[in-house]
Amino acid sequence: MPAEVAGLFSLTGLTAIVTGASRGIGFALADALAAAGASVFALARAEGPSTAFAHDVEYRTCDVTLGIEGICEEVARRHGRLDVLINAAGITMPGTDEAQRLAQFDETLSVNLSAVYASCMAAEKRMRAGGSIVNVTSIGSILGFPNNPGYAASKGGVRMLTKALAVDLGPRGIRVNSLAPGYIRTDMTERSFQDARAHEARRRQTCLGRWGTTDDLIGTAIFLSSRASAYITGQDIVVDGGWTAKGLVE
Repeated sequence: MPAEVAGLFSLTGLTAIVTGASRGIGFALADALAAAGASVFALARAEGPSTAFAHDVEYRTCDVTLGIEGICEEVARRHGRLDVLINAAGITMPGTDEAQRLAQFDETLSVNLSAVYASCMAAEKRMRAGGSIVNVTSIGSILGFPNNPGYAASKGGVRMLTKALAVDLGPRGIRVNSLAPGYIRTDMTERSFQDARAHEARRRQTCLGRWGTTDDLIGTAIFLSSRASAYITGQDIVVDGGWTAKGLVE
């Protein structure tokens, strides 16, 4: 039985694409899927990853707003299959001045929402029954946060896009779920992490009394990519240390 259970979470023989994988959450998830046995293609705009992957990951420079159709086709042709897509690419533009608000709102939606939909469409055409799409959202897709309406709107849009695609792709056996992190220490959040007041406020908001790390997301990503979640689709898996469960902050 232990071997059978372990096999549920194995990604051996599967092929995965992870966007936004040069650093932060995308980097960690790409490396983790490779560790679990998948053949992983990591995509991001940067010329290379911020540091070397610990496992065998093939990196490609790619702007998701220009589409990943060609890469999906190449992966399917080389491996005969595409099993997993994790959409982790994203941007945030808080505190914009009035003159730039609309342009930056549009840019945020282009990267965080429109490109996610385009990536899903490119990938699903190459997937067979059992394929899995995981869209990285945020607790900002559920709760209102100040001074960043473009980010909240885009992540909320991806949350509902996930549910709509689960309906559309379910008859083909393709699952679509979202992974919603809380405050995770990455390059994107480092400024808040280093600010003593912001750090403490975010820490106290959680039930577990700490910020998250990218390692905290690995188990959920592998679960959603593997046979262990074969009957789960259209769901939001929130990994936030209890942030969204907590009411009054003492």
